[in-house]
Amino acid sequence: MTLPAELRYRLLLELSQRISRTLDLPVVLEDLLGVLRSTIACDAAGVFVLNRAVPLARGAEANLIAGMVQVGFDHPRADDPMLRSGKGIVGHVIHTGEVVNAPDVARDPRYVAGRRGTRSELAVPIVSEAGVIGCLNLESDRPAAFSAADAELVEFFASAAAMSIEKALLHRQVLEKQRIEDQLKVAREVQSGLLPVVPPSLPGWDIAAVNLPTWAIGGDYYDYVPLEGGRLGLVVADVSGKGIPAALIMATFRTALRTEIRRQADLCAVAVQLNRVLLESRDTARFVTAACGVLEPSSGRLAYVNCGHNPSLLLRGSGGWETLRGGGPALGLFELGSFETGTATLDPGDSLVLFTDGVVEPADGRDREFGVARLEAAVRSATGRPAAEALRNVIEATRAFSGRDQYDDDFTLVVVRRTEG
Repeated sequence: MTLPAELRYRLLLELSQRISRTLDLPVVLEDLLGVLRSTIACDAAGVFVLNRAVPLARGAEANLIAGMVQVGFDHPRADDPMLRSGKGIVGHVIHTGEVVNAPDVARDPRYVAGRRGTRSELAVPIVSEAGVIGCLNLESDRPAAFSAADAELVEFFASAAAMSIEKALLHRQVLEKQRIEDQLKVAREVQSGLLPVVPPSLPGWDIAAVNLPTWAIGGDYYDYVPLEGGRLGLVVADVSGKGIPAALIMATFRTALRTEIRRQADLCAVAVQLNRVLLESRDTARFVTAACGVLEPSSGRLAYVNCGHNPSLLLRGSGGWETLRGGGPALGLFELGSFETGTATLDPGDSLVLFTDGVVEPADGRDREFGVARLEAAVRSATGRPAAEALRNVIEATRAFSGRDQYDDDFTLVVVRRTEG
């Protein structure tokens, strides 16, 4: 049966007036259901809108439903397991895009009871250009309560409402994106406050560092920790993963590191305690690699421990370089009793280079990594000039090598140069 043009126009006008007033999805759905129930007699009704069009993803994926409004049900549905698996008449409609008019739900194998009194059900998909984005559902306590004309009318409502629903979904996505961006901005400001603002000023030494997170916030960390006797704690660390989870673990690691390195001089004991802290507090999928050292500026003596991290480089002013490997595995993976510590001495003209893998892993078009040798050459290209210039040379060299300005991993580099004896 075809609806008279005058009725179509009147209903479309009423619906448009009500749902065009707002971009708030719940209000749009409530207005849609209100117009529908004022037009077709029913004992219960609901409208369900998905976060995206079908086909639905298989497996456990949260937040399938973007919005729903239900009236008249004994226990309104609060989650989406049936919709996800295609069970129930509504689930079937969302999965197939078919209209279902069940005159006797007791004889329909697709029916899943949502209320005790239901005898007949009408469900119509809401379809946009992207596919099925939801379903309009009517239930009645009378058998065969919905006619073919009712089904056509509900289809008309669904078609008329699809554009407003999509606009409301888009508006919600824009607001959510802005909310996340605002939160990330605040998080980045907080994280930046955890990193040193300026390098320490030590007579006879030139120190510079740079941290370039891949995302707004990251899991790389570097620090200078003033210690008793004029000594200086140095650390570069990398939390597995990126983004907010890595940043939270990094903040925990920073607090523990600063506490322990100030409390005890033995770097092995510091590493053992950091490992214990991370085992107690970490996400089971995450760990931390770190290169830690304690520098005596007066003598140039460096005690260090490497915890599963890229070995730091000691570039000799006279030529050649050494890798500082002494240590043990990454932190937060295993119960460990001890780490190996090492020592080295920086003479005038020598440079200590601490870095994360984001510095040496940029690749060129042939999948060759930038590597340690090119890092050494880029740092040496600034010999006799400020350490900050060495940082700029490395950044320029890695970007030229990869042909990209963006890094796939967080990039952290510290250069400690002894200028005088």
